[in-house]
Amino acid sequence: MSVPYSILDLSIIREDFDAKDAYERSLQLACLAEQLGYTRMWLAEHHNMANVGSSAPQILIGYLANGTSKIRLGSGGIMLPNHSPLIIAEQFGTLATLYPNRIDLGLGRAPGTDQTTANILRRGRMESVQDFPNDLDDLQRYFSVENANQKVRAFPAEGLEVPIYLLGSSMSSAVSASQKGLPYAFASHFAPGYLINASRYYRENFQASEALEKPYFISCVNVIAADTDEEAHYLATSFYQTALGIIRGKSYPMKKPVSSMVGIWTEHEASAIQNMMACTFIGSKETLKLQFESFFKQVEVDELMVSTNIYEPDKRLRSLEITAELFQ
Repeated sequence: MSVPYSILDLSIIREDFDAKDAYERSLQLACLAEQLGYTRMWLAEHHNMANVGSSAPQILIGYLANGTSKIRLGSGGIMLPNHSPLIIAEQFGTLATLYPNRIDLGLGRAPGTDQTTANILRRGRMESVQDFPNDLDDLQRYFSVENANQKVRAFPAEGLEVPIYLLGSSMSSAVSASQKGLPYAFASHFAPGYLINASRYYRENFQASEALEKPYFISCVNVIAADTDEEAHYLATSFYQTALGIIRGKSYPMKKPVSSMVGIWTEHEASAIQNMMACTFIGSKETLKLQFESFFKQVEVDELMVSTNIYEPDKRLRSLEITAELFQ
């Protein structure tokens, strides 16, 4: 149970509230996480989703960094095919200059949106199999001191050590992370199917690099913690209603908890959500302890990253406290 613990946040917008409220709650979350010993807090890039506030994680990272003093902050992740590697190097070089030794750069290859929006973001340029690895090479080169003699340079990124993490939810991402010798964060909070196989492959095939001597595997999971099991399951209905939007291809705001999901989702939808959210931990501290002990027997993790979607801010912060107590 003694592993580093961190947070993934999407700045989900609550029903009857706006994006400003979501950003303020993210800052509140970061401040408490810093006090409780969380290692890092990441924000994910999403587009064309009315109730997901993290469309510009680079800006939110700066906002959170300005309101905290030591917790690491970063992207979980930046969807690299949506951007020029030069721009990302400049942006994260700027963040790392303003907030030294606190900025992480997590990268993914998915668009973080629907295909129509992806076409607009990428101006019609759809990546080939080799584009992502090449873009990653370019990005690493812009951060290196060896790039000083090139015609195109990334200022102020050049020479800065900004840790790069690869994100994924499939075996292909495990292959890339092991070949590049980079830390690997797996999206088991919504795609648990390949978790065990991907983590094993990554460890068994890891090739040491200048960035990392040995494998470093992060698993992201959903956690809804409360003082009692009953309260935790009640609070989790807000999370279920948000997940229901994913199943239906819609962006729902974070809704208030309900006494029962009966009549809100169908039996088929409930089954689909339970499968998608297999790496979800709900309950009191005692219940969660048993659940996590079982989880750690199945998969070896170097760091646990938690996503906690609860409607009431004070209940969300309490969940954060209970989670920290588990892993301290």
